[in-house]
Amino acid sequence: MSDWRNLRPAACKTHHINPEGQPAYSERFDEVLAFHPPGLAPVLRDLAAWHINPDGTAAYSRRFLKTFGFYGGIAAVCDESGWHHIDASAEEIYSQRYAWCGNFQERRCTVRQHTGLYCHIDELGAEISDTHWRYAGDYRDGLAVVQAEDGKSTHVDLQGRPTHGHWFLDLDVYHKGFARARDDAGWMHIDSNGAAVYKRRFAAVEPFYNGQARVERLDGGREIISEAGKTLITLCLPRQSEFAALSGDMVGFWKTQTIATAIELGIPEVLPLQEAGISEQCGLSSQATRRLMRALEELHIAHHADKSWHLTARGEFLRADHRMTLADAALEYAGPLSAMWSSLTQALRIDGNWKAPDVFGEVAQNPKRVASHHRMLRSYARHDYPAVSRSLGLRGNEHILDAGGGLGTLANFMLDAHPGIKVTVLDRSEVIAQGSHEQPEREGLKWKAVDLFKPWGVEADGVILSRVLHDWNDSDAIQILHHARASLSAGGRLFVVEMLLPEEGGSGGLCDLHLLMATGGEERTASQYQKLLEASGFEFLQVKNLAALPSVLVGIAK
Repeated sequence: MSDWRNLRPAACKTHHINPEGQPAYSERFDEVLAFHPPGLAPVLRDLAAWHINPDGTAAYSRRFLKTFGFYGGIAAVCDESGWHHIDASAEEIYSQRYAWCGNFQERRCTVRQHTGLYCHIDELGAEISDTHWRYAGDYRDGLAVVQAEDGKSTHVDLQGRPTHGHWFLDLDVYHKGFARARDDAGWMHIDSNGAAVYKRRFAAVEPFYNGQARVERLDGGREIISEAGKTLITLCLPRQSEFAALSGDMVGFWKTQTIATAIELGIPEVLPLQEAGISEQCGLSSQATRRLMRALEELHIAHHADKSWHLTARGEFLRADHRMTLADAALEYAGPLSAMWSSLTQALRIDGNWKAPDVFGEVAQNPKRVASHHRMLRSYARHDYPAVSRSLGLRGNEHILDAGGGLGTLANFMLDAHPGIKVTVLDRSEVIAQGSHEQPEREGLKWKAVDLFKPWGVEADGVILSRVLHDWNDSDAIQILHHARASLSAGGRLFVVEMLLPEEGGSGGLCDLHLLMATGGEERTASQYQKLLEASGFEFLQVKNLAALPSVLVGIAK
């Protein structure tokens, strides 16, 4: 009998061969995988899967739907009852079933439960921790990567306990003392304490190999770096020069105006259609149609196939009847909001005479713009808020004030998640009129027109301010928070939903400038919001980071 250690799958994957390329046995299968200790290999034939010995004979009589290699004497298999693990004699090592199983590494294995969440189990099938994760990877050198509900990842030890306490957008296991990690700025290497070993960030990094690593810079250039992040060798030049990159940034308005023009001409509403049909229905010459559609193709909004133009998945969001339509947003950004940016220099100067616009008052003067503006906000809410309602940790019987709640999108998400609560949407009178008119009556949902800068005249168990405080400077934000506090008894909860600026770095800076020009408001860090809450009668409790753009800051009324 051939030594299984010398056998490998043939190129056709129907059998194994020895080092001389000769078949190890006469049997043929639909597919074979490699041999693993204790000398067994997974095979598949006629939709049945099992393990074989080095001579091609079956290692046991049972059959499965799928079989995989042995690791530590244990193999993952799948049958009609689900995924689980067996020993070399096909005996089950535990009774439970999973939606998927990994392989045992360092006497631990990652499994996915039927809830969709992951955990690690030991060789007896017992969970090593009560915590379940959105994802859990294999162990290496005593540590594994796990991903939480908010999409961020950290390292855990063999007992499932977080080690360094740092969380990243993406993460790898450690290799020779370093792990690849990604934050908002890009990829880097971290040490065993979870700290970046250098300040630079990259588009991609490889593990260190004998003190050096191959990386791709954010500009597309590639180089070899030292463990200190210093360039040792340049492998290739950037795909785009800094000159070209800056030039591209300066003409960003080309995209804004092109998209808005497509909306104004009705392009998304007539597709799919041949070019001649677009010209006829939108009142364009054939040359103008060709030029505009070429630009929309460059923006990945439309594509040409079968002699017709079609919207891409991205372009579908520009249809007026899309549930999350961005058609209104395109017109706002190209029109009124673009005009506001022309005063940025004056807004930033110490001696400037700029004053923050009353954008909400301006919108209120035009019924058509009221409808359009709040459809825009509703689309963003529908995109970002499902995760918010699930994160609040409500008991299920509270009365919640959704202050500045617009057309009630978040309120409806909260009611979907907690049918027993009551939600009162507070907003300007014209917004409440639109929201209550468009929304069908629903048990638990009420509407109340208020001025957020005056007493609200209603009490509740909790207040949620979702993307409200960022529209106002600190003094105005504190005034709103004081009215929120007045609506709560001691112990009542406040939920502030906002995109958070990092404590360091430039991420979110452009959005912050946009708020300055549009409303006179500002984006803030978590610590800045904490100061606002504490100045308004709240104890700052925690920040809940979500797998979406906004985070939820939680405060308790003192």
